[in-house]
Amino acid sequence: MNETAPLIQLEGLSKVFHTDEMETHALSDVALRIDAGDFVAITGPSGCGKSTLLSILGLLDPASSGRYALHGKDVAQLDARGRARIRNGQIGFIFQAFNLIADLSVEENVALPLTYREGTSREDIRQRVREVLELVGMVHRQRHYPGQLSGGQQQRVAVARALVGNPAILLADEPTGNLDSRNGESVMQLLEQLHETGTTLCMVTHDAAFARRAQRIVHMLDGRIVDEDTFERLRHEKDIAVPMVASGVGA
Repeated sequence: MNETAPLIQLEGLSKVFHTDEMETHALSDVALRIDAGDFVAITGPSGCGKSTLLSILGLLDPASSGRYALHGKDVAQLDARGRARIRNGQIGFIFQAFNLIADLSVEENVALPLTYREGTSREDIRQRVREVLELVGMVHRQRHYPGQLSGGQQQRVAVARALVGNPAILLADEPTGNLDSRNGESVMQLLEQLHETGTTLCMVTHDAAFARRAQRIVHMLDGRIVDEDTFERLRHEKDIAVPMVASGVGA
């Protein structure tokens, strides 16, 4: 029986950072599968490697070793230009700090990913921008600038920007981290609605309540993916509820 190929497959993935004479192993032998339509939450203590993993998934940073297949194609060792091309066409990224450009309007911010695609007309861009702004409930703010919006509204615009290019997957790095509880809940509900309509999501979060609302939780500790029982046992042994600021491992 043929098994459906995963959207993302990681095997033996590692990331080592070199600074002066110090070598830091941020990720070690990570294996992960994400299928189309999944909603995966990656969680763990500060310094466990979850944001480093998301950066590699988003082709913002290369792995040191191991295999990363996207749609069955190995993309782990692509050069910066190759990563940028696939990232623009296949991946939408939602950042904790929104990363909107202050002197561009909402519609201009959302349109940015499409301006780097050849063969896309201005009319097509305008229509697609309006579609995604309507989807996130921000079309009425399209002429405004980021500084005129609340944090929750800015994150909705950031979600629209991530969606505008019809990516294969949305990667969200602590999407509620800079928001109060009300706006955080609103953004979380938006992500759930997107998943219900077929969007594939992978979200890094330190919030256990938000993580439980995903379809699947991936626990990370010291740069590795561990099962829930191992995670809970080590969490109590090491009291990792306190941020591990001295671990030397990326977030």
